[in-house]
Amino acid sequence: MAEKPEDLTLPASVVTRIIKDSLPDGVNVSKEARTAIGKAACIFVLYTTACSNNFAIKAKRKTLAAGDVFNALGDMDFEQLVPDLKKFLEAYKEEQKGKKEAAASDKKRKLAEAIVQQPEVPVPMDQTTVDASANEQSTLPAATSQD
Repeated sequence: MAEKPEDLTLPASVVTRIIKDSLPDGVNVSKEARTAIGKAACIFVLYTTACSNNFAIKAKRKTLAAGDVFNALGDMDFEQLVPDLKKFLEAYKEEQKGKKEAAASDKKRKLAEAIVQQPEVPVPMDQTTVDASANEQSTLPAATSQD
């Protein structure tokens, strides 16, 4: 964990991309403004995390859950963000579920292909089968030659 909140920063490229995606074309943003927005985003993340942690502690848990974040946002007077975040979270869960199912399906398909491509291994005959075969051969009448 960082010693001071001032030591925390978001990558400048990420901040720049978020800014560009949220503004219309042709709007320029100074380097100083990008730095300020990045610092504000870090502070928002820290504050949201601290508030979320308070909800987890009240629930006697050490792990923050999405519900803790939603409650914290409401407590911070950002409740208007919660519905969109819930939609995003649901879409994310569905995407992850689809990826997991695709991976499981791919694994089953590869296993089935491996089984089909596996060469046949001769099955050793057990001793009783071998003994029975030998006995049958010895009891057969010997062929006589007809000259």
